[in-house]
Amino acid sequence: MGGPADGPGVPRAAQPAPPRDKADSKPKPAKRKRGIVGRRRSGGGRRGSLIRRCFYWLAVAAVWCIVAGIGVAGWVGMHLPPIHSLEIPKRPPTVQVLGLDGRLLAARGEMGGSALALTEMPTYLPQAFIAIEDRRFYSHTGIDVMGMARAVFANLARRGISQGGSTITQQLAKNLFLRPERTLMRKLEEAVLALWLERKYSKKQILELYLNRVYFGAGAYGVEAAAQRYFRKSARHVTLAEAALLAGLVKSPSRLMPTRNYDGAERRAQLVLAAMSEAGMVTETALKAAALHPPKVVKAGSGSANYAADWVMDVVNDVVGQVENDLIVDTTLDPAMQAAAEKAIVDVLTEQGKKFNVEQAALVAMTPDGEVRALVGGRDYQESPFNRAVTAKRQPGSAFKPFVYLTAIERGLTPDSVREDRPIALKNWKPENYKREYYGPVTLAQALALSLNTVSVRLTLEFGPTAVARTAHRLGIVSKLEPNASLALGTSEVSLLELVGAYAPFANGGIAIAPHVVEQVRSADGKVLYSRAPFVRNRIIEPGYVAMMNQMMRGTIRIGTARRADLPGWPAAGKTGTSQDFRDAWFVGFTGRLVTGVWFGNDDSSPTKKLTGGNLPVEVWSRFMKPAHQGLPVVDLPGASALPPFAPPPSQPSAHAPPSGYAPSVPAPSAYAPSAPIPPAAIPSASPSAAARSPRQEAGVDGWLLDRLWSRR
Repeated sequence: MGGPADGPGVPRAAQPAPPRDKADSKPKPAKRKRGIVGRRRSGGGRRGSLIRRCFYWLAVAAVWCIVAGIGVAGWVGMHLPPIHSLEIPKRPPTVQVLGLDGRLLAARGEMGGSALALTEMPTYLPQAFIAIEDRRFYSHTGIDVMGMARAVFANLARRGISQGGSTITQQLAKNLFLRPERTLMRKLEEAVLALWLERKYSKKQILELYLNRVYFGAGAYGVEAAAQRYFRKSARHVTLAEAALLAGLVKSPSRLMPTRNYDGAERRAQLVLAAMSEAGMVTETALKAAALHPPKVVKAGSGSANYAADWVMDVVNDVVGQVENDLIVDTTLDPAMQAAAEKAIVDVLTEQGKKFNVEQAALVAMTPDGEVRALVGGRDYQESPFNRAVTAKRQPGSAFKPFVYLTAIERGLTPDSVREDRPIALKNWKPENYKREYYGPVTLAQALALSLNTVSVRLTLEFGPTAVARTAHRLGIVSKLEPNASLALGTSEVSLLELVGAYAPFANGGIAIAPHVVEQVRSADGKVLYSRAPFVRNRIIEPGYVAMMNQMMRGTIRIGTARRADLPGWPAAGKTGTSQDFRDAWFVGFTGRLVTGVWFGNDDSSPTKKLTGGNLPVEVWSRFMKPAHQGLPVVDLPGASALPPFAPPPSQPSAHAPPSGYAPSVPAPSAYAPSAPIPPAAIPSASPSAAARSPRQEAGVDGWLLDRLWSRR
């Protein structure tokens, strides 16, 4: 048997190695050196391979990102209208309503203001928006990647949305084409549309579109509308501080609206100025000047000019048709008078409205030839745009009586003609005087000044309700008038505008007028589309009759129901009115310069607390007329100075006897004689029988009047 070394179970590793000589046992440096270099080369190769692999996978990722981007863009594009068919939506037209002095009173249209070219704006105005909204506007292609990254990091750091990454182009795309919702889909659509806008339009065009369409709060779209709304000036003339405030509003127009949150808007404006300074857009000197002159925001007020603007738009639609382009309307409205009218109404309602349980008022003021200078249709346009001066129709009460008395005067009576003031009963109606006091025989002048109801009813029955209605229509009342006995007390409803217009012939000497507010309508490029025809003088009342009426209506202010009217130095006349149950209170008064009517009441026709035309309406009239006449030369009423004075008012009411000390003055016939023949078609002829009644006929007038009334039914 073999030995252990030969055995098959002994491993080869256990067998002894063959002997080596000494030379072989020495190290070989050269080989070891080559081994170290080899290992180094092997490590460097692995690192190079890793870098190449990184570049490779980055390239693959980039390709896939591009593919994904194209896919997303295609997917988004499928939800958008065809790009080639997209067009910038036409800017809705704006109608600018200008006052008598050329200042903007109001604007109508969805945008609230007209569009301006960049060249019309001060340089710092667009720069303010670029500085705070999109500093790299001129370098990006619609999407600012750096801005988006900065916004993402800021939002992550604050764990909320503190910054937006939208460029001006993206904001414009959103305003023009997209819905105001915050979703990923909308952001993707916004980005695609921004790229399209940048390809199709220049930077200048994009910026101009943006500034004319962005929203600034308070219904103002575009810098022009915003400047007019907050500063009452054009965007052409805003200061650096004002431009910064406007630019700051874009972030959150509702929250930063300066009329509600001035401090917040001003803090944001300081950030805009700092951004402009950092971008090198303004100098230190300009910044200091802006700090010294902060923007002054105009208070909204009640917006009374909007009542007039609504009426203007109705007229514009009538004279030029549907508005499709920007228009400029020159009106007869005086901004100073409009402001004075608004202030008078708001102040009086605030001071005494609760006391008399009255919530609304209206005022119309016009020149004697019908040019409307001020129109206020309610207490606050923002709360209620219903126009109580033009649209509402209410019972004028005794303010209608001048038409009754003019009818009598034109048929032969004079201010000194005598009629009985005593109770009268007509079937189920018993008209009474305000205080249920009766003075017996009184002159027409006294009866009108004291607003005696029974005398007005007697005159209406004497000459016929139809004749009274025709007189009112001839002077300018356009509403339907019921020809019955109660017409004497103003029971048929009329608007304030038409009532004031019907008083104008008394102030201009008897000439017909048509109340008007629009003088000219022109396009934005200056083309005249409408111009009011020159005023044509058409006489509807004879001068002698005008003189008598003015003499009688002066008595209303001197000794009658409007004696609280205060207009020192100016001859004035007018008439108060109060409807049944104190629902409406009126006063229409005039000078040779201005005719002004005031109405007070409630929209639901609920009664007031005994409000009459002689208190709050007269108070507002006085507060308005004083500044309206300031600095104007005094003008007398037509014909009033040529007439003899009428008798003083009765001092003691009596049911059947003349007042104590009563002595009617009887002027010479020539004193009241009209200066020219009465045109038979336009003016009723005088009735000799009425002028020459005997005392016996006068004493029995009641029975005659009743017989005449019922015989006509």
